[in-house]
Amino acid sequence: MRELPVAPETVERVRAAMRAADRRTFLPASVRQLADVDRPIGIGWDATNSQPSTVARMLELLDVRAGQRVLDVGAGSGWTTAILAELGADAVGVELVPQLVERGNANLAVHAAATHGTAPTGAAAARIRPAVPGVLGLPEEGPWDRILVSADFGRTPDALVAQLAEGGRMVAPVAGAMQVVEVRDGRARTRTDGIGYAFVPLRE
Repeated sequence: MRELPVAPETVERVRAAMRAADRRTFLPASVRQLADVDRPIGIGWDATNSQPSTVARMLELLDVRAGQRVLDVGAGSGWTTAILAELGADAVGVELVPQLVERGNANLAVHAAATHGTAPTGAAAARIRPAVPGVLGLPEEGPWDRILVSADFGRTPDALVAQLAEGGRMVAPVAGAMQVVEVRDGRARTRTDGIGYAFVPLRE
């Protein structure tokens, strides 16, 4: 299966944002020595900090632009939420596990203080909200320009597609494939970028 095209400028923006958001900050102290390894790393509560090469590809496909409202579903450690903010997004994570919500927000605060001082915008304003059991995403705060999903629902999460704004885009692993869903003229168009991706299950 051929990969979807991505502009070189988008690839470079993603690389710069990932360099700005040090993965070590978002890992438990016991596994920080693995930060440079290109593999998913467990962070507790059956969650992982995703493989950097996979994160990079997802963000390239998402093509976030400055000022866009972006929802990070399954935010976990807060790393992808921080990267989204470094791309200039108004980034909001949502996470079902209360302990990860607390830890993720603490990680975001450490990152913001280290790289942005006390500025109340951009990466310093990134935050993670607790998910409502039985509800995917944050429908009451939509619509969203971009949605990043870091867990596999097994099928296209239509409840998240419904939260996309006109012209919006979602990138999500679905049954081991990477889906890109775009909304044009009120209709969703789905493309597939590749197969063989492994993610933890997306829970409602």
